[in-house]
Amino acid sequence: MTETTYPRDKTALLFVDPYNDFLSEGGKVYPRIKPIADEVGLLDNLRRLDGAIRAAGIQVVIVPHRRWEPGDYETWDHPNPTQRSIMHRHSFARGEWGGEWHPDFAPKPGDLVGHEHWGQSGFANTDLDFLLKQKGITHVIVVGLLANTCIESTSRYAMELGYHVTLVRDATAAFSHEMMQAAHELNGPTYAHAIFTTTEVIAAVQQERAQPALTVSHKA
Repeated sequence: MTETTYPRDKTALLFVDPYNDFLSEGGKVYPRIKPIADEVGLLDNLRRLDGAIRAAGIQVVIVPHRRWEPGDYETWDHPNPTQRSIMHRHSFARGEWGGEWHPDFAPKPGDLVGHEHWGQSGFANTDLDFLLKQKGITHVIVVGLLANTCIESTSRYAMELGYHVTLVRDATAAFSHEMMQAAHELNGPTYAHAIFTTTEVIAAVQQERAQPALTVSHKA
């Protein structure tokens, strides 16, 4: 057994891409993640985790993807496959419903909102690292979409920058079981310091709310 401690004043929940297109019925991407999202209880887990984290006084940070605008990626030398899909599908379009926050996960007073990321890492070419360092954050719990793209890239980058990284396996989703397995069973253990379930994280928060730190044990 190994033990992970989450100091309240040094821990942040990174909520990646909480847009309607990802998380709401009628969203452009939602039909592709719905089978996995329903299977793991994604929306309920995100609601539970969001509430518990806020009740514990832990910093919430929204890590948003670039909202598509006309002309995005069209003149780029090397748009990646996801960017090409966004260019054709107009996912997370600025000024449209799909590019608005899911109503349950919109930023609240005291939340931080990073600059929009163009690729898959919430840190690359944004102010996210700066915002976290200004708050003295050393530990990040990363949730949202997608498990094997923006969650993995953001979390890997966080590890490279020296943060303690926690993945929450049922507070994310992907397009297939294979992608989820790659994210949590194959790739995640090579960079994440901890991989928990929502219930494990919430139990730690609720148990240790009166203590100076949050602690949860898990099998290595």
